[in-house]
Amino acid sequence: MNITGSNFSYQHLPFERFLDDAAGLGRTELELWGIAPHLHVPRASDAEARAIRRQAESRGLRVRCLTPEQVMYPVNVASPVTWLRAESVAMFRRAAELCVELGAELLLLTPGRGFEDEPVEAAWRRSVDAVGEIAAYAGALGVTCVLEPLQRVESNLVNDSRTLARMLDEIGAPNLGAVLDTVGMATAGENVDDYFDALGDRVRHVHLIDGSPAGHLAWGDGELPLGDYLEALGRRGYGGAMTFELFGDGSYAFDPRPVVERCLEAVRTFS
Repeated sequence: MNITGSNFSYQHLPFERFLDDAAGLGRTELELWGIAPHLHVPRASDAEARAIRRQAESRGLRVRCLTPEQVMYPVNVASPVTWLRAESVAMFRRAAELCVELGAELLLLTPGRGFEDEPVEAAWRRSVDAVGEIAAYAGALGVTCVLEPLQRVESNLVNDSRTLARMLDEIGAPNLGAVLDTVGMATAGENVDDYFDALGDRVRHVHLIDGSPAGHLAWGDGELPLGDYLEALGRRGYGGAMTFELFGDGSYAFDPRPVVERCLEAVRTFS
């Protein structure tokens, strides 16, 4: 199975340490978390992105997906604040340009959120318009976007597969697919078959992580059924990449490689 190397939990270590670990653990593709100090999208130049690509390629790695930080940072494509929404869209447009320089085929997006006391449909429309604009710009550059549902504490717009399918249908962009995140899926009370029933082959990227059911935990630190997930993904014909999006309580960042090794071993037991 195609498990990417990812710099989630490496934010307190040099980028080169992450690349060395990814190569040492036999990874061939990467999902890059766009966060300082590794890759701060608003500040990164084309030359810096090309340098990252060369660093990866020198270790036998290629960037598959760029995931700009968009929950903790002031990024919200559905914001009712005009300047914040405009700057958020501009950030993703820039991220699409960086995907070209990195050689990344995927750009990961999230739907943002509206104010809790405004009509949901107003924020929904802002999100649809913004994601549609970003996808159109990325498509002109040859980049595919994937949209990830968020937990309810993170977004009041897209929290499950059915709502995600509705948004993708409304946008109607041929280069816009879906992300299946096992923690987001579990907190919404869904399973892998629910995602493929709603989205079919539009599922183009997977975040494969444990939780209780939330938490973004390493496998074995939560309670989610890894074996059931892998069986269902195989049965539904999923052949794309999967990423361990590890955060936990922050302690993984002290020494992330053993945590990634433990996750890889957990997956191997079901392979």
